[in-house]
Amino acid sequence: MKQSVTNFLTFLFLICFMNLFVAYGQEKDTIVRHNVLDEVVVTGNRTLVNRNNVPMNITVVGRSEIENSSESALLPVLSERVPGLFVSERGITGFGVASGAAGGISIRGIGGSPNTQMLVLIDGHPQFMGLMGHPLPDAYVASDVERVEVVRGPASILYGTNAMGGVINIITRKQNREGFSLNARAMGGSYNTQKYMANVGGRKGRVNGYVSVNHDRTAGDRENSAFHITNGFANIGCELSKHFSLRADVSIADFRAENPGQITAPLFDNTVDVLRGVTSFTVANNFKHSDGALSFFYNWGYHEINDGYKTGEKPLNYRYHSRDYNYGILFYQIVRMWKGNMLTLGFDYKSYGGKAWNHFLTETPDKVMVDTSAYDLGGYAILQQNLFKDVLTLNAGVRLEHNEAFGNKWIPQLGLALRPTENFVIKSSFSKGFRNPTIREMFMWAPANPDLKPEEVTNYEVVLEHTFFKKKMNIEVSGFIADGDNLIQTQIIDGNPKNVNTGSFKNKGVEVAFRAALCSKLDIGGNYSWLYMKIPVQNAPERQLYANVNFHTKRWQLNVGYQYINGLYLTTGKETKQEDYGLLSAKVSFKPWKVLTIFAKGENLTREKYQIIDGYPMPGAIFFGGLHLSINR
Repeated sequence: MKQSVTNFLTFLFLICFMNLFVAYGQEKDTIVRHNVLDEVVVTGNRTLVNRNNVPMNITVVGRSEIENSSESALLPVLSERVPGLFVSERGITGFGVASGAAGGISIRGIGGSPNTQMLVLIDGHPQFMGLMGHPLPDAYVASDVERVEVVRGPASILYGTNAMGGVINIITRKQNREGFSLNARAMGGSYNTQKYMANVGGRKGRVNGYVSVNHDRTAGDRENSAFHITNGFANIGCELSKHFSLRADVSIADFRAENPGQITAPLFDNTVDVLRGVTSFTVANNFKHSDGALSFFYNWGYHEINDGYKTGEKPLNYRYHSRDYNYGILFYQIVRMWKGNMLTLGFDYKSYGGKAWNHFLTETPDKVMVDTSAYDLGGYAILQQNLFKDVLTLNAGVRLEHNEAFGNKWIPQLGLALRPTENFVIKSSFSKGFRNPTIREMFMWAPANPDLKPEEVTNYEVVLEHTFFKKKMNIEVSGFIADGDNLIQTQIIDGNPKNVNTGSFKNKGVEVAFRAALCSKLDIGGNYSWLYMKIPVQNAPERQLYANVNFHTKRWQLNVGYQYINGLYLTTGKETKQEDYGLLSAKVSFKPWKVLTIFAKGENLTREKYQIIDGYPMPGAIFFGGLHLSINR
């Protein structure tokens, strides 16, 4: 064990030494980017680069798409617009936590239950519940988001544990231009659903700031399915000099969700009260041949859950409580040693854990289930080189991850991007991902097993992308094979349930995405994905299709979308259940004045009867109407 730690610290020292040696004394120059789709990303390499220079398969969902949806929650927008990504829902709005919760995310059939194989980031910082290891879907608010970059495939080389199936990087809004902006929206609709939003941003010289508040509530489409949430978000940035800048942000989410249970076995008083907080502080540098950042993040949560009771049962005499945290330090530096070269070097430290206990309503003392923590220490190096006048880009990297319980793990990645013409790109990659066992799996409840090992996946991928008609149309086709091993499953051993490393999977599929601007007033887009799973999993459909038509004039806008889901697994095993459904939605907007928009929208307009979670029928047609005020000065 001591030798493993020594080797790991030596690796980190070499990375830091190389950072300082190459970056010392360098200054900023003009950044020239090779534009194929005029779309840049940060998630695949931690710096702003053209999407087609990154071997990872990345989908970008921009601000205009998020705004057009009028959604308050972010994940339903991604579920439509990212091929191969699916998010479970159980009602008109709100996801909840614990048993019966929705918000399960899967990409290419990888997600887990709870959702621990998909990593959500906010501005590059990992977000997950410290004890359970899953993201908190209700805390991700659409109005606070500038854009979202989704890595479809393993991204553990950069982000470590939980990035086994992919990454959703939520990039928050900032006031980038001089002046002042104000946005406010109020909308209401079916089942007494109300949604309110207001945000304000400002920039003067080197200082900028942004503040946002949201509130949603609904009575729910079933008895005992009410939900309400209040979110607040703020950030501030300052350019200290030509080379250095600071940024800090904080967000709070307070929500209460009711779970009505399955329609055939209703629950009463099954409620969750959750308070979540996120904060981060970043110092960034930018020189002629180098840029990077040092950041600190801290996430925390307090959960109180009443597990409820069924018909004929008595109310419970206790409440489940938990406090959790997830904090860390991230550092990376990117150096460009010669033309077409980019070397990314970095390390990160993450600590997570908390305390969980049952609080009794009588004089019985609290029963503590767990009070512990764990940490990960990781270092990585990624080398990227453009060759033959930027026709070919080669990318290779490795990560060394150390965990106090599981020791060291090496994570490699190889990739290339070939551009035979300006409008055609071929990308291919080999990557590995992993997920460390959560504290829940190792120490909580009957199946707990402290001797678990990390889960692993190996991914092979090819992407073809082409633009037509002066970049007004774009088509992307992807093929992948993912082999998973060492999966954690609960089995009966010696008459008792126990978590063990025994599962495996082999998923493969094809994904297609397209978009086109047919004229100045009409654009279309959509995606299709086909997934084969040797071992089916819940929350993963075999086929997905989404198509969108957007017609807009100076005052009017009409947006129509259709989503088709085929072969969605509601249950697996001996009694496999699958669901097929198609959902038609539409939104019409009118601007009587430059600053005001009036809109109306409808979802499931054909009144399709369907379920996403077994036993939770989704509502029929639902309608909303509202006003949006936007002022920029």
